[in-house]
Amino acid sequence: MKTYSLLFLLFIAITQAHAETRIAILDFELHDLTMKPRTDEEIARTASIKPLLEQELKSADYRIIPIDLAAQTKANSGFGYLFDHDDVAANLGKTAGADYVLVGRLHKPSYLFAYIMGHLIRVKDGQLIGNYISETKGGDEKLTRKGVESLAVKIDQELDNRYTPPPPKDKSLR
Repeated sequence: MKTYSLLFLLFIAITQAHAETRIAILDFELHDLTMKPRTDEEIARTASIKPLLEQELKSADYRIIPIDLAAQTKANSGFGYLFDHDDVAANLGKTAGADYVLVGRLHKPSYLFAYIMGHLIRVKDGQLIGNYISETKGGDEKLTRKGVESLAVKIDQELDNRYTPPPPKDKSLR
């Protein structure tokens, strides 16, 4: 009986350790290089990435730590600053109590495709531990969601390896 109790306590401890991975996700910025940049549709698509990514990582029991938009804006000295300055992003995460902070960008060099990009930074030492890119073809909401799921897979492989993306609902996405 003691063996079962010990195994149960060990299982609880391992489960709780996984549930405690805390990630802060900053708002994604849009880097639109097309001839007609920053359309309302692209701004909306960019704004949708953070909540979609939070939803996917929550489904794998990551704890999402909110970062105050005012604090993010204050720390950001201009376009791309937080994406290029891991130490500043790490300080934002540290202030909020996160273990990791993800700084993201939607890079759109063409009307035909875009890249969802993310830098995963370990807060305790400010180290960039992951540089991720997920390509999306077109601006369709379903394709953006698949790109976010791909990003979640890459982040999870670096951390706890417990995320499983949902199966495609549309046969054309297989």
